[in-house]
Amino acid sequence: MSFRAREMYKKVVQRVGGEGKLPADLMKTVKDMLPDRKVVMGRAKRGIFAGRHIRFGNKVSEDGGNKSRRSWKPNVQEKRLFSYIHDSHIRVKVTTHALRCIDKAGGIDEYLLKTPYNKMDTEMGIVWKAKIEKMYSDLAEMEVGFFTPEEEAKIQQGFDEDRAAKRDFRREARRALAKQRQLEAGKGQMTHVPDTKEEVSAAAAKV
Repeated sequence: MSFRAREMYKKVVQRVGGEGKLPADLMKTVKDMLPDRKVVMGRAKRGIFAGRHIRFGNKVSEDGGNKSRRSWKPNVQEKRLFSYIHDSHIRVKVTTHALRCIDKAGGIDEYLLKTPYNKMDTEMGIVWKAKIEKMYSDLAEMEVGFFTPEEEAKIQQGFDEDRAAKRDFRREARRALAKQRQLEAGKGQMTHVPDTKEEVSAAAAKV
């Protein structure tokens, strides 16, 4: 076990209250889950880097072959990834390699579920993986009710009728608004001509 894994194991033991609080088999499982990478750069602890970290090497000049130390940093992007289990977007810093891995897995949820704990180099990835696994287990325990085909047809018919009523109401509202605008525009240009019998009789009575 690397030094970093030992330090994380000590934190876990302190949180549970000591070495003897949990069974030995469970603590052995926790040891196997801890990341086996020795060193992780500081930026990687705040994102999902999928094994990409800073690298060091030499820059060699073309003329004299002189060497000077240099470093290669990973291509880190801040992205909004959609999580189906949370039904919202997650803003996280990821490398382009991690984005390809997420696309290949089918989403951020599937990537975190398929990646083993010991391959998660960052504490953030371990925390998100544990949260998603807990939410999926809670969903599996929920009782789900199903409708019969007749009930589904009735529900769909109710939705269709509601949409049709809304559509008719919007159409009537547009017609009334257009008629009102025409009346307002023609007030000063032409006099009112009675249309119905009641309007004609009322006009004759006034005369």
